[in-house]
Amino acid sequence: MDEERINMSLLKSSLLSDRQWAIVASIFMMATSAMGPGFLTQTAVFTVKLGAAFGFAILVSILIDYVVQQNIWRVVTLTQMRASDIANKALPGSGYLLAFLVILGGFFFSIGNIAGAALGLNALFGLDTKWGGILSGALAILIFASRKATLAMDKSMIVLGLLKIILIIIVAVIVMPPVGQAVHQTFAPDQIDFAIITTIVGGTVGGYICYAGAHRLLDKGAVGPENIDEVAKAATKGIVVVGIMRYVLFLAFLGVVVSGASIDLASHNANPAAQAFQYAAGTFGYKLFGLIFWAAGISSTIGAAYTSVSFFSAFKKNLTPKQSNYTTITFIALALLLYVVLGATPAGLLIFVGGFNGLVLPIGLSIFVYVAACRKDLMGNYNYPKWLIVLGALTCVLTWWMGYMSFTTVFNYLTKL
Repeated sequence: MDEERINMSLLKSSLLSDRQWAIVASIFMMATSAMGPGFLTQTAVFTVKLGAAFGFAILVSILIDYVVQQNIWRVVTLTQMRASDIANKALPGSGYLLAFLVILGGFFFSIGNIAGAALGLNALFGLDTKWGGILSGALAILIFASRKATLAMDKSMIVLGLLKIILIIIVAVIVMPPVGQAVHQTFAPDQIDFAIITTIVGGTVGGYICYAGAHRLLDKGAVGPENIDEVAKAATKGIVVVGIMRYVLFLAFLGVVVSGASIDLASHNANPAAQAFQYAAGTFGYKLFGLIFWAAGISSTIGAAYTSVSFFSAFKKNLTPKQSNYTTITFIALALLLYVVLGATPAGLLIFVGGFNGLVLPIGLSIFVYVAACRKDLMGNYNYPKWLIVLGALTCVLTWWMGYMSFTTVFNYLTKL
């Protein structure tokens, strides 16, 4: 009897460990996807344009992020289905549209992420950006080609995520930004640009990004009503950490801007983030930029490819893990090929795709809020928090309105590619 109790205790301990590992992996999948080269580039460009007032856009993105992730993580966990399958169940046919838009946005973000990793290697070692892109894309492919691809992916996301956090904090400390001015403008900005807010929201929570952590939870088996409380707490912790890091990065760039640095935004090969890091700390800062951008590029390439391919289930059911890995490898290889052939400017591409994903965000969010509020056949007996449904509905209205207000401006970013 004692031996049976010991075995049961060991089994429970193992299950707890597996569940916690799944949640940690999902948090880092979400966090690294939300802080890729796109966010770094957008933050540099928009801090130059708006100064301290850009803090308001960061605040809005964090609040929207909280509502979006809480709703999506809960609905995916409870229904135990991928986002596109949930959409098709809720509104027949909508899952195909959602999958197409997410895959398209994720694909172009992957090109930009490979470009970001290439820029990082160029800053670190002076390596030609095409060769840097090829090496970075090849590394991402090798991770998915590994015999233990899921474990390699999870560990790489955690290591690269921690590396980015540490390096960004170092840069912010070096710059010594005007914190008081930033906090004031965060809550009482002297100017508001909705196209910029839509773009930064898209670059941090739009498109594939808002589904990355939820789909990782699903694949790791941390689903069902029994896990919902822990999942909700994990989503909150992840958003808090990511929100703080977004704001710290903004402060770092703001410190450079207010010091009078001249940062090029106009030329074809402009790299605002690199210029800001170099101005902040000379050669050391430029090398830090290279390491941060490379880590951000690789981790976001992995996150974008994994999440985008997870939406292929809308078109082909029951993909095996092996088939998913092959599809992911093909996805990255095609993005790498287009990067090498087209040679689009990373800054322009990353800003446009962020805006595009911001336009896609309200489509998926509206479906998920509808499921949470109205589809008891999908949600089971779970008593979904009414306050979260209300916040979700308000966020839907806000993101649709922002998308309408900024639609033309977002597509004007294409002229800068």
